[in-house]
Amino acid sequence: MTLLIQGVLLDGHKKDIYINKGIIEEISERCTRNADRIINGKDKVALPSLINGHTHAAMTLLRGYADDMPLKEWLEGKIWPLENKMTADDIYWGSKFACLEMIKNGITVFNDMYWFWESTAKAVYDMGIRGFLSAVFIDMFDIKKSMEQIEYNIEIFELSDKYRPNVTFTLGPHAIYTVSKESLQWVRDFSEKHNILVHMHLSETDEETRFSQDRYGLSPTEFLDDIGVLSNRFIGCHGCWLDDRDCGILKRNSAKLVHMPVSNLKLSVGRLFPYRHIKNVHNVPFCFGTDGCASNNHLDLIETMKFASLLAKFSTNDPTMLSAKETFDIATKAAANIFFLPEWEIKIGNSPDIILVDTKKLELKPGFDIFSDIVYASNGYIVDTVICMGKVLMEDRYVPGEEDIIEEFSKTAHRLATK
Repeated sequence: MTLLIQGVLLDGHKKDIYINKGIIEEISERCTRNADRIINGKDKVALPSLINGHTHAAMTLLRGYADDMPLKEWLEGKIWPLENKMTADDIYWGSKFACLEMIKNGITVFNDMYWFWESTAKAVYDMGIRGFLSAVFIDMFDIKKSMEQIEYNIEIFELSDKYRPNVTFTLGPHAIYTVSKESLQWVRDFSEKHNILVHMHLSETDEETRFSQDRYGLSPTEFLDDIGVLSNRFIGCHGCWLDDRDCGILKRNSAKLVHMPVSNLKLSVGRLFPYRHIKNVHNVPFCFGTDGCASNNHLDLIETMKFASLLAKFSTNDPTMLSAKETFDIATKAAANIFFLPEWEIKIGNSPDIILVDTKKLELKPGFDIFSDIVYASNGYIVDTVICMGKVLMEDRYVPGEEDIIEEFSKTAHRLATK
């Protein structure tokens, strides 16, 4: 499919962008080539799409179901019992709605960990976006459960090719307090053999740190390093309780992180993401994530960018930390590097996903600096058009079939809550 975006602002200049099968073939003042589809770029800015580094997509079903509770009580008393009632069909509609919500917010790539892996894969494929998908690997230190989880992950790895290019299989060991050392060693070996990303919660809470010290005599990061799990394929999520030594270990192993300021604040995990150690001292690569809708409570990465930038400034007493442009680049180009995606920049020969931002929105006026306006003044509703792998998923803020998705999702969520 060929696509022509006409008269759009790119780097401050009005341009035409010609795309063939997802690859940008021409950027010029006036493109004369024929295209299968033409998009009017008037009053819009073309930007690379956003990448959501950590989600539990189908938790859209639990949005607003249980709020304002301590983390342990929230998980054990509300979230886990309802999750135990979920079916594959529930997960499909919860994930499909999450994909719709992310498209509406300019997100075309997300990194997910949740139950019923294939239900999420089907939703991603049907919606036309990109998902790095892992099943929740939890064995609770039980050998039988460990073998079951290993067999299941091998099974879904082998069937994952049928959902390409939209879906990439990843390994999702939940955390060191829910996954045995032996299972983590299997994850290490399988990841290395097949070059698969490892997506894991890391140093989210003080309780996790104390568990690791009590069981292994090491911090979570030290333990993962000791058994060889850390590598350039490792993506640790949260990281609020990392210390300087931990960050140095992550850097030495080329491991990456995902920062979720909104979720961490709402669940009151006790510490902020250690920006100074991660960014200034060790320069550990990181991107942003929303987390699930039960703990955020939505999938707006632009809002997340603002929280991240402001918390970085506040916690370091440095107003230059995470500038608007750097923050946007972390959510796009840096995130693409973490997930081994192509160069995430709009230029000839590249194949990034593209969003068009509506400059007529009041929050983008008077328009002195587009990155400042996006990060500090707006939310996902400024996104007008979304293009993923050369296909138009949303134009004029409309996604084909969105009404049916919303209706079926709402029925599913309310039915689940009354089980």
